[in-house]
Amino acid sequence: MDLSYILNELGEERENYFNSIAPPIMQTSNFKFNTVEDFRAALADEYQGNLYSRGFNPTIDILRKKLAALDGAEDALVFSSGIAAITVPVLALLQSGDEVVCVENPYSWTIKLFKEFLPRYGVSTTFIDGTDLSQFESAITAKTKLIYLESPNTFSFDVQNLEAVAKIAKAKGILTMIDNSYCSPLYQQPIAHGIDLVAQSATKYLAGHSDVVAGVLTGKKELLEKIFNKEYLNIGAALAPQNAWLLLRGLRTLPIRLDKISETADKVVAYLNAHPKVEKVLHPFSQDNKDLALAKKQMKKCGGLFSIVLKDADLTKIETFCNGLKHILMAVSWGGYESLIIPACAGINKTNFDATNNRHVLIRIYVGLEEAEYIIADLEQAFSKI
Repeated sequence: MDLSYILNELGEERENYFNSIAPPIMQTSNFKFNTVEDFRAALADEYQGNLYSRGFNPTIDILRKKLAALDGAEDALVFSSGIAAITVPVLALLQSGDEVVCVENPYSWTIKLFKEFLPRYGVSTTFIDGTDLSQFESAITAKTKLIYLESPNTFSFDVQNLEAVAKIAKAKGILTMIDNSYCSPLYQQPIAHGIDLVAQSATKYLAGHSDVVAGVLTGKKELLEKIFNKEYLNIGAALAPQNAWLLLRGLRTLPIRLDKISETADKVVAYLNAHPKVEKVLHPFSQDNKDLALAKKQMKKCGGLFSIVLKDADLTKIETFCNGLKHILMAVSWGGYESLIIPACAGINKTNFDATNNRHVLIRIYVGLEEAEYIIADLEQAFSKI
């Protein structure tokens, strides 16, 4: 489908709501039925209609259609957070005795899911670097039921070969799932590469205004219906209609926001690459990325997220630099209108900080919708303090 049609028309049957241009927020908990037979049918198959807004809702249905089309998927489920969009399907598809192969260093709460939560229920996980296909082959056993990817990773920006991993998995009857939050559907479509399930934090680019927390999962309808009828309804991780409406509003400007963010980020990355106080810039399209060709094959662009390493980085230097910023905000997340920074050391006890650990010295930067000169000027005055 044409992108403009998806964002502005798909699912919007305006004659059903007074020919209003913007869809309404159906702020209702439940829906009435005219006959017992209609009620019986809805109770027997909630996936096919609106019964109770813990499941589906007309505002959410419009959003689901758009998100599925953006990903080139058959269907979509939306959740109250990005981690819910990861946790709920994993719980629905695995059982005691199953094994997972997961790339190292995914999103922090994904790590907790695989390392701390699932082992309590008899599900084990093998973590691999993921940049070498032989690692997947070696890690897979007869009990492996899921391969979990995050490409690119959202701190060190490692990429995995989606098509090759999907082929390995399909040959062995293993499901594949990816966190595609970094790219959004506009810059990478994992389903086209053979991945079964695509999760995203809709809090990021899809919403785009730092005022919504949400998640999305796309894939084959049969698989999503299985997830919906079990853990999705039972856990109650549905998105509220108000937030679904805000997401619809955010989607309208997704292409122009991403284009602006990417264009500005390229200028900021070029400035940082040339800066004498920067040791390295970690970015999927960096010339020194060993997987540059793969990244460019799978991704259209990179968006606004990357990391830097300061020269002779130590804890004091990192903290002085980050504390010295006046306009770039220190906060989690990304994808909104505001530029952000988060040093990896903020999540590490000071006594455990190791300047020789590549992960510890990373400083992640997100470029928002400000002008490049504005962001660069703030970085430059912070550099002057170290």
